[in-house]
Amino acid sequence: MSKQSYRIAVIGGDGTGPECTAEAVKVLKVAAKRFNFKLDLTDFDFGGARYLRTHEVIPDSAVDELRKFDSILLGAIGHPDVKPGILEKGILLRLRFDLDQYINLRPVKLYPGVETPLRNKGPADIDYVVVRENTGDLYTGAGGFSMKGTPHEVAIQTSVYSYHQVARALRYAFEYTRARGRKKTLALCGKTNVLTFVYDLWERVFHEMGAKEFPDIKREYYHVDATCMWMVKNPEWFDVIVTGNMFGDIITDLGAITQGGMGIAAGGNINPEGVSMFEPIGGSAPKYTGQGVINPLAAVCAGMMMLDTLGQKQAAQTIEQAVMDVTAHKLKSLAAGKMGYSTSQVGDLVAERVAG
Repeated sequence: MSKQSYRIAVIGGDGTGPECTAEAVKVLKVAAKRFNFKLDLTDFDFGGARYLRTHEVIPDSAVDELRKFDSILLGAIGHPDVKPGILEKGILLRLRFDLDQYINLRPVKLYPGVETPLRNKGPADIDYVVVRENTGDLYTGAGGFSMKGTPHEVAIQTSVYSYHQVARALRYAFEYTRARGRKKTLALCGKTNVLTFVYDLWERVFHEMGAKEFPDIKREYYHVDATCMWMVKNPEWFDVIVTGNMFGDIITDLGAITQGGMGIAAGGNINPEGVSMFEPIGGSAPKYTGQGVINPLAAVCAGMMMLDTLGQKQAAQTIEQAVMDVTAHKLKSLAAGKMGYSTSQVGDLVAERVAG
């Protein structure tokens, strides 16, 4: 049973992140009023501006403080005056790892009225979910340099997975596929013909767990290169895809462009037993900052995913239906400056429909 009051940490971040997050919060507040639950929102200033001012990405106390919240809503990270990697590792990866957000959940869904580069494909064809393991693989930082800066330099970065990491990600994916109740098909995306250690582990656990605990779920396997091909050629084949961190990072961006681009794609960093964090997939788009032309729908959809994960299913469904109505009947385009409306006006359009 869902709660009726939630403490939400809001990190607007950099560039256009705060503008988009403001529209997501606007819609969330309307949904809370309609469906009779409360949101206790607390803003945090983590991002490039804070780093340039304090030379600190986030204070050491921040992670423990964030553990006290029910969820985190993130805008965007990335500042033109901060070297790439500092904010991404210091905020995004740190929170994912320290809060053990071991699932990255990425719905790939084409909404009506949104253009896709895939010829002859429509909303009925593009509606699947990628479950990406979020704390292992090449992202663990295992490796290093030898003789750096010399002609003999060697760089090593190692993919690392434990049975525990693989098993919990697969169990989440199986349970999600069962709850989704669509095709009840889970596809493992790997590379067993080359990565014969890591994806041998994934494949063995996948079939052992599936046969023993989830006999009602059909299991399929695709090499990652084939997965990319079929995501373009026959996206309607997929229901749920589960994969490791690096492959998941790549194929979810491919999925995003097929659903209309970064302006509509949202994702969740999930800890089913702890605090999860939800964000639009796109970057901070600093060149559009303050102009009121950026598309906020990905941030709105991130808020929708947050409510769904918190148990406010009806509110989440209402927000998604509102977004679909706006894309189908109002927006000229999802591109910045080409929507036919300002950033805040798009938020208003969604909020009006959520209000009922």
